[in-house]
Amino acid sequence: MNGLIMMCIAIVVLGAGYLFYGRWLAKTWGIDPNAKTPAYEFEDGVDYEPADTGVVFGHQFASIAGAGPINGPIQAAVFGWVPVLLWVLIGGVFFGAVQDFSAMYASVKNKGRTIGYIIEEYIGKWGKKLFLLFCWLFCILVVAAFADVVAGTFNGFAADGSQIVANGNVATTSMLFIVEAVALGCLLRYGKLHKWLNTLIAIALLVVGVAVGLHAPVYFPTGTWHLIVFAYIFVASVVPVWALLQPRDYLNSYLLVFMIVAAVLGVLLTNPSINLPAFTSFYVEGTGYMFPILFVTIACGAVSGFHSLVSSGTASKQIKNEKNMLPVSFGAMLMESMLAVIALIAVGSFATGEAAAQGYTTPAQIFAGGVAGFLAELGFSYNLIFTLINLAVSAFALTSLDSVARIGRLSFQELFLDASIEDENMEPWRKVVTNKYFATVLTLVLSYLLAKAGYQSIWPLFGSANQLLSALALIACAVYLKRTKRKGWMLWVPMVVMLAVTLTALTMTIVQKTGGILAGTSANVAGDGLQLFFAVALFALGVIVAVQGVQKLMAKEPSTQK
Repeated sequence: MNGLIMMCIAIVVLGAGYLFYGRWLAKTWGIDPNAKTPAYEFEDGVDYEPADTGVVFGHQFASIAGAGPINGPIQAAVFGWVPVLLWVLIGGVFFGAVQDFSAMYASVKNKGRTIGYIIEEYIGKWGKKLFLLFCWLFCILVVAAFADVVAGTFNGFAADGSQIVANGNVATTSMLFIVEAVALGCLLRYGKLHKWLNTLIAIALLVVGVAVGLHAPVYFPTGTWHLIVFAYIFVASVVPVWALLQPRDYLNSYLLVFMIVAAVLGVLLTNPSINLPAFTSFYVEGTGYMFPILFVTIACGAVSGFHSLVSSGTASKQIKNEKNMLPVSFGAMLMESMLAVIALIAVGSFATGEAAAQGYTTPAQIFAGGVAGFLAELGFSYNLIFTLINLAVSAFALTSLDSVARIGRLSFQELFLDASIEDENMEPWRKVVTNKYFATVLTLVLSYLLAKAGYQSIWPLFGSANQLLSALALIACAVYLKRTKRKGWMLWVPMVVMLAVTLTALTMTIVQKTGGILAGTSANVAGDGLQLFFAVALFALGVIVAVQGVQKLMAKEPSTQK
């Protein structure tokens, strides 16, 4: 197998999935291009804000991608390239894209409300409360894992104390992006310029940021970057979406285009060999069994519960027309699967031991090194491409942090809100816990404590919780479709498979962490204890919500049309 054939197979499968299956779903469920979307109906300039398709797509893709479609396939490649490729393509079309589209569809049809509100409306109030608690705990895991990935990418010093220039370049440019995003947000909101002029300005800002970053690297250790990244996340999760979230995603969408185009061209023109074995074993020492590890490790590249939170939590509130839902949700997921295939090709292009010999210790570095190697054969500067790809990966991870911290904050607030209680009649304690600053600080403090354990130790738990969230979102959407007289059978197989995968994985984590702590072999008792608590809590909450959802799915109830 070579990279060109693998990429062509992926393009054909994913393209056909969008053109035939995606459009069939839109036709089956029904799209009303004349309907007034929640972005207009509830426009408030904070969360509800109509945006062009390209802007929302950029937000959706950058938010759901993060480091997931690169980290997951590269780590799962220990099982061989065949199982990884099959799951990315099958999971991407029939699991992930279906989940993302159904979550956004249900949200837009229900006033832009989150999956939590969908559960309350169609499953029950307690189901919503438990789901929100699950989401909040899950968001803490996501912030911890991705924040550590970003801090590691920005880390300016190697183990021997020498400066890592590429990381310093990426750090400078990423920080400049934040400042530029605020300026662009003000321009987009108040400038009223033609969209093509806005595009030229965005590209110019992007070029300036990269140029400055390449000539003025900054060097801080990982611990310092942890603090800086968490300070940024705090600000990003409380300011209006137009001030940072939308323009940052708009800028990142061009970086995304560059990265995808560069990788595709590199594969097309160099046709790298895939040096990975097609299949290794159902059990890999130090990793575990292919079921369920493969499915929870790949996560975002095939299906991810986090996507349902973005689709229903932020993106649905920015959709200008219902017809935009398919390209924004279904299309963004398939683009992410394509990125996962490219990551697989990149890691496969290295000979055995070559990546480690070059000092690549993280999946992001392996991905950047692979793509840079493709383009270096065509005469491009290896260091420049390596820096730009690393920049793109860190930009995606930061954008995911923007969204997930906001979603975590909203989930915690909603957990204590009661529609029957007016704001002025709230008890003092309820006013405190529903305050956005309190909710944000609590979420980030717990995330920071977990981040110190390192993303490698968090990733398996994150993957398990992520896929269980996917199953719960699919159950909620299936109940919604049933109650509104729409076909939902296409969600049944994905939700059953994901329940089996994730409950198995969480059980294995609970047994492993408990055994390590009791036997005294745990290297980090506090960190493992916190992860054990999260695993038990997520397992219990997930099972309860799933049971309630399946009961509603099987029950005979009066249907409504919404």
